[in-house]
Amino acid sequence: MEEQTTSTPHDAIFKHFMAHVDTARDFLDIYLPPALRDLCDLSTLKLEATSMVEKNLRSRISDILYSVKTRRGTGYIYTLIEHQSSPEKHMAFRMLRYSLDVMQRHLDANNKTLPIVIPLLFYHGEVTPYPYSLRWLDGFSDPELAKRLYCRPFPLVDITVVPDSEIMQHRRIATLELLQKHIRLRDLSGQIAPLAALLTMGYTSKDRLIAILNYMLHTGTAENPEKLLHELSQRTSHHEGTLMTIAEYLEQKGWARGTEEGQQKGRGEEARRIALAMLKNGLDPTLITEITGVAETELAEAAIH
Repeated sequence: MEEQTTSTPHDAIFKHFMAHVDTARDFLDIYLPPALRDLCDLSTLKLEATSMVEKNLRSRISDILYSVKTRRGTGYIYTLIEHQSSPEKHMAFRMLRYSLDVMQRHLDANNKTLPIVIPLLFYHGEVTPYPYSLRWLDGFSDPELAKRLYCRPFPLVDITVVPDSEIMQHRRIATLELLQKHIRLRDLSGQIAPLAALLTMGYTSKDRLIAILNYMLHTGTAENPEKLLHELSQRTSHHEGTLMTIAEYLEQKGWARGTEEGQQKGRGEEARRIALAMLKNGLDPTLITEITGVAETELAEAAIH
């Protein structure tokens, strides 16, 4: 659906009037609902720059944005006065979009709390009275369901407070939940048994296993990841080859110890052998290079031969 632009005479004269603070003050004093008008200190009314409205919205039907201080103390209320010469079914939703954009710009200016934005529609079209609801929830096919969702706290999945025993029942999402709940632990050994059990359930494809290992090795803080992978491989026959290949390399390289001796081994033939084994097991070449230090070009050449 296309929206009108500000090129019409209706828009031009509307902006000419409403861009003057005294005129806008009279307008708001007359048309704001009494409870909202009493909250606003209209003597502080200030015309805001168009930068307060997102660039791709500025070219749409005329809008005038004023800020005003509240009578209840420090804070700002933004009044968005919208002009329309023809009715639009989802006008309430569009006004909500504008309001949310003003809120975001307010936060971007280093304010700590969201401002109240009062959208107000000025209509003078041929169709009378205005035929559409300005309650944005009425735009849904089930307004009551929308009200239950958008007028109360959103659903929250706080994995930090979900018991591990409950996580283990979550089928295909359980591995992700368990890893992200415990990824910052210095010792992940306590998670070996449940991780192995999840791998054994058969929900983890090779691609997903690679993503898991990449996450554990590059995001986790485990002091001995090679031991962790060895124990995982011993507890499950699923993906045993991939687990053992990476565990073997980490042990050769001295990943956890970070010794010069281990790093030297990582630059030798053993590193290339294990890197090729990783490639054969389907690991991404970029990940192999990150783990082993063997260049992707060298991997490609070795794979050809």
